[in-house]
Amino acid sequence: MTVGDEARQALERQRTVEITTIGRRSARPRRIETWRYLAAGRYWLTGSPGSRDWYANVLAHPEFTLHLNELDLQVRGRPVTDPDERARVFGEIVPALDWAGSLESWIAGSPLVEIELG
Repeated sequence: MTVGDEARQALERQRTVEITTIGRRSARPRRIETWRYLAAGRYWLTGSPGSRDWYANVLAHPEFTLHLNELDLQVRGRPVTDPDERARVFGEIVPALDWAGSLESWIAGSPLVEIELG
């Protein structure tokens, strides 16, 4: 089994993940817990509409550590700003979340980062 296969299997099992980003101003590691999502056959980080420090950190420093139960992976975040891609991805994620509110608000105001496993 390759590291990529092992990482994908771990991501399939684990929705709640921790990530360590590098602070955009402090340049210090920042670790938080968040959820990963699966859409279009790929893995994503997002959150309800609003600003997020982790997102600003990924914009400044795209490489971060994804902590899974069994693995710590060095990954790259690809921020998604294209409106059509955002609509497609959020169109899969948001309807499955009964607490999420409107799809339009997520498209307009939520961070969206693809987790690139390398």
